[in-house]
Amino acid sequence: MRDLSWFGRASLIALFAAAALAVAADDKKDKDKDKDEPDVVFVPTPKEVVEKMLEVAKVTKDDVVYDLGCGDGRIVLTAAEKYKCKAVGIDIDPERIKECEAGKSKLDKEAQKLVTFEKKDLFKVDLSKATVVTLYLLPNLNVELIPQLKKLPKGARIVSHAFPIKGVTPDKGYPIVVKKEGLEHDVYLWTTPLKFDEKDKD
Repeated sequence: MRDLSWFGRASLIALFAAAALAVAADDKKDKDKDKDEPDVVFVPTPKEVVEKMLEVAKVTKDDVVYDLGCGDGRIVLTAAEKYKCKAVGIDIDPERIKECEAGKSKLDKEAQKLVTFEKKDLFKVDLSKATVVTLYLLPNLNVELIPQLKKLPKGARIVSHAFPIKGVTPDKGYPIVVKKEGLEHDVYLWTTPLKFDEKDKD
């Protein structure tokens, strides 16, 4: 086998480097693509449950409601329309955001000014301005949100449809049950600062 010239070796090194960069770029694209995928399948919350979630949170016009994984925006839109408060919907799925904006366009102009929808990873959302947070996520995702929820201001309310936050004690009397077409929907409420179960305090 013939020895490679310096030029030949350098060319091969450049080829390998280019291939490595291409693989790295593809990996990055794949990771970025993964970030655009929703963590849960969108299942709409029944209107009666939406109403109850906002009711138990005791929403007023002075609140700022954040719905994490907002789907078609129904909680956000109801909060702005019924309670005249600022409301923000977060979802990573662009199709859901389109639905949200379509729903927003049907509100009166004053209510529209109160509503914001953002295509964003819910785990990267700054909740410092939120006074009410609504959730309809899987249990493991609720747990992953604890570091963000712990930063909510004192007296903020967190309401979850269907699933608890493992290790965090809900307010007294919760969950409550909302019945709709023969199905029972649990609604959980927590008021900050969060109270952790004894075994999970550390």
